[in-house]
Amino acid sequence: MRILVVNAGSSSLKVRVLDPGDKVTGSADLPAPRGPAPRGAASVDAAALAGTLKGLGPVDAVGHRVVHGGTRFSGPVVVTEDVRRRLELLTDLAPLHQPKSLAALDAVGAALPGIPAVACFDTAFHASIPAAAATFALPQEWRARWTLRRYGFHGLSHSYASRRAAEMLDLSRSTGRVVTCHLGAGASLAAVQGGRSMDTTMGFTPLDGLVMATRSGSVDPGLVLWLEEHAGMPPAELAGALENRSGLLGLAGTADMREVLSRAASGAGRAVLARDVYLHRLRASVAAMAAAMDGLDALVFTGGVGENSAEIRSRVATGLRFLGVQLDEGLNTGGTSEDYEITAGGTPVRTLVIAAREDLEIAAQVRTVLTSDMPPRGRNGRGRRDQRG
Repeated sequence: MRILVVNAGSSSLKVRVLDPGDKVTGSADLPAPRGPAPRGAASVDAAALAGTLKGLGPVDAVGHRVVHGGTRFSGPVVVTEDVRRRLELLTDLAPLHQPKSLAALDAVGAALPGIPAVACFDTAFHASIPAAAATFALPQEWRARWTLRRYGFHGLSHSYASRRAAEMLDLSRSTGRVVTCHLGAGASLAAVQGGRSMDTTMGFTPLDGLVMATRSGSVDPGLVLWLEEHAGMPPAELAGALENRSGLLGLAGTADMREVLSRAASGAGRAVLARDVYLHRLRASVAAMAAAMDGLDALVFTGGVGENSAEIRSRVATGLRFLGVQLDEGLNTGGTSEDYEITAGGTPVRTLVIAAREDLEIAAQVRTVLTSDMPPRGRNGRGRRDQRG
């Protein structure tokens, strides 16, 4: 089965074709669908996309990365008109991401009519986290009415990275304890025990948790209330600032971690502060994820920063020696393979660098759905069933 994987991110629309052996036989990056925050409709250059897809050759199925599946979609699902409608209703929970996923879904569907499409969700992997980790201490009537809970995100990346780590280290399928660090423009951690997500740093929205490129991460909710009440700041302005003008950009004046580290090395005060705030939150959160599993067997770095910044990996590990994390700096700075280990000899916690391969995770989920219970196709070529059991 040849599968087209579609990943609508913040800066590009990535399309990959994987053959039955998971070899990438074609790929392209297009400008991301863009739309105004927080509720704007994104769009895709349909003509450019159609031309690109034609050049990639025929495919048997399409897998889409969709950021939010809510509580209804806890696994991959064949896209129907009803599924599409329900996904749009979740836009308020991921206003910067969901419109882009849906715009890509629509554009690819128009370019490839009759080809079954499967939605694969970033939230689904975290549907398993225990109630103690998922529940916010809010009034019962609020939680019942609006399903206010920790959803978690980057699940496709965390699922792949934790499984790949277990394969590389031959960890127990039932007890292996892994903290996966997805560090990119967006960033989050997951505590994964025996292949199951036990906790994660992102919460009700992708704004929570770690310091990110332009997102604030966790802030005191009282601070937001204070700005609204005392500074007269409207919700839309607050949302725009927290999503687009905070994080590394707000601290250092640049959202590029490479530039932050370069300026910090030259002694630039704002960059030093940005680096140190980023690391402080990251180290503390790794420790919190380990606590959720009563210990740690492996630490995994993935994503653009996680894979490419030896300095960030080194500084994180230095602050986690009390957990048993220590790196071999030669391996840390000299790794050339796609997935490799950087653990210092005799160290109890193994540390890995694993390439982010959401495409492989999506392709696997598409094959599982379409080969196990592919529903009959309707006139538009899409299945009628909207959710697996």
